[in-house]
Amino acid sequence: MSKAREFISPSDLTFSWNGCHRCLWLNYNHGVKAPSFMPLVGELSAMQENHFNGAISSQLHPNIKEGRVLDRGGWVKSIPIPYNGKPSPYAIRGKYDLLMEFADGTYGIIDCKFQGKDNDKSDFYSPQLEAYAYALENPVSGPAREVSVIGLLVWSPKKPTGDPHAGFALNLNSSWFPITRNPAGLHERLQDFIEVISGPTPTRDSGCETCKFIADRREIFGAE
Repeated sequence: MSKAREFISPSDLTFSWNGCHRCLWLNYNHGVKAPSFMPLVGELSAMQENHFNGAISSQLHPNIKEGRVLDRGGWVKSIPIPYNGKPSPYAIRGKYDLLMEFADGTYGIIDCKFQGKDNDKSDFYSPQLEAYAYALENPVSGPAREVSVIGLLVWSPKKPTGDPHAGFALNLNSSWFPITRNPAGLHERLQDFIEVISGPTPTRDSGCETCKFIADRREIFGAE
């Protein structure tokens, strides 16, 4: 039975798009998605978000303009996404990490990352954060909010401290990687994304481990 999706997740514009398009098509047309397990990453990111709940900009990073954390873990939903000049059946829906409200009346989307290394991955995550901004500026309900800042707040391990008696702690690097707004780039990504999920089933990606597992399993057990 088909379980077609009506909403495009901002994270799918990065991870899923840069992965297997056959798996992406199956997810959006039939609700079939390979399970993923990243429990530690989720817990650490949630800890990071909670740490900055209600914080002012300087408590996040000195290079973020004056403002405060207005909300964390909130959902956004956009109007239908234009495709070939007409409204498509799809809209953006997702949950941001931190929503900032700045002194100049604009807003910001801060994505919290806990990474093994202090690397700038802003190019990779740009479509995801731009999608949150699109939903805030083009909401299906409620007032539109102008987004002036999007970026990554990255924590990465520096070194452990402490001892068995006093307890251990982990010193962290904290880096701010602002992302230049790119609505045109998001529009292009969304057009390509909708074309894939609305079109015929893509061919199997030879590098996809999920597709390989399914093919190998069928070869061994047949159509069970």
